[in-house]
Amino acid sequence: MHPFLSDSWIDAALALGEEYRGRIPPSDVTIKMNQVITETPFGDDPLELHLDTSEGIPRIDRGHLDDADVTITTDYETAQDLFVEGDPGAAMTAFMTGKIMVEGDVAKLLAMQAAAASRTELQAEVAARLQALTS
Repeated sequence: MHPFLSDSWIDAALALGEEYRGRIPPSDVTIKMNQVITETPFGDDPLELHLDTSEGIPRIDRGHLDDADVTITTDYETAQDLFVEGDPGAAMTAFMTGKIMVEGDVAKLLAMQAAAASRTELQAEVAARLQALTS
């Protein structure tokens, strides 16, 4: 198990994605999302990451994309609720209370959230495995 968003967690998440590459077709709704995660246990500087769903399996990695559809800024705890726990209610609550700041194509972000609500069995398996490797 790895602390959420630590270097070892990101490496494990990338390896998990490679294991499923080509097995999950891209969704009708894909997104390239830059993320700024604040208040992390890894130091004072925010983490800059990105999520790309264009190849089917969501790929999270370090750094920002030049061609991102949207950028979200949120705190570490909220990010964990959203990306590991997969709690759609947490996303709405966080947005309404200002814990998530969004720049860019909000409609695409909402469409991605709606698409995530209807996961396939294989997507649910990947999500469960991601949860299992997270401490």
